[in-house]
Amino acid sequence: MVVNSKDIADRIVEAILAQKLMPGARLGEQALSMLFDCSRTLVREALMQLAARGIVQVSSRRGWFVVQPSKTEAREAFEARRVIETGLIRSAGAMDKTTLKRLKQHIQQEKTALKQDDVGRRSFLLGDFHVCLAECLGNQLLADTLRDFTARTTLIAMLYQSSHDAVKSCQEHIDIVQALERGDKETAERLMAEHIGQVQSALQINAAPADPLAELRLALAPMTPAKAASPKPGKSAAGNTSSSTSPSTYLGALL
Repeated sequence: MVVNSKDIADRIVEAILAQKLMPGARLGEQALSMLFDCSRTLVREALMQLAARGIVQVSSRRGWFVVQPSKTEAREAFEARRVIETGLIRSAGAMDKTTLKRLKQHIQQEKTALKQDDVGRRSFLLGDFHVCLAECLGNQLLADTLRDFTARTTLIAMLYQSSHDAVKSCQEHIDIVQALERGDKETAERLMAEHIGQVQSALQINAAPADPLAELRLALAPMTPAKAASPKPGKSAAGNTSSSTSPSTYLGALL
């Protein structure tokens, strides 16, 4: 099968959504060209496309890698998804039976993956639901954008150890589709905002930043001096005028 750069890029995004490619994973041009039986030039084109979309990054010395989103980027990615997805629902027209059938089939696939404990397929489908919904609401451009944002939030979930319950996530998808089926866009919009918020809150991205100097600060803390007999006022233990250095001038106290 002949592949193009889009095919390669799509496969990499799918692997991220399925949690098969971890944040920071190296993407060697030579290895990818062998796997896809294509030239390194084609692979490089795919990786450049993904870099422009914020999925991978390149180092001049080390090569291509899957991005490792920071906590700030994590918050921004979830906020972007919230704005896009609630806005799509708010501006959507009535959904026809064919569209609703497609969404229900997608949810059924999610349920099957949950029963089979297929973590990779489950992860992919739970993320792809949002892309599918955007397509069903009639906006392919935003669906493509959401695919990238969903891939990035999947990387965030892997990086910050999500404890979000996949079964609960699937049920929230069901509730959203049922609201859309009733024509209750206001409830669907609220449920979507709550759903994205629930996923975000299950990630450890809001904790106070750790002290980068904590270990060094502890190691260099002043030693507690041993207690000795008190010398005469104004004199040191050796009989000289006291000139001991204040602990506050020790390096550890400055860190």
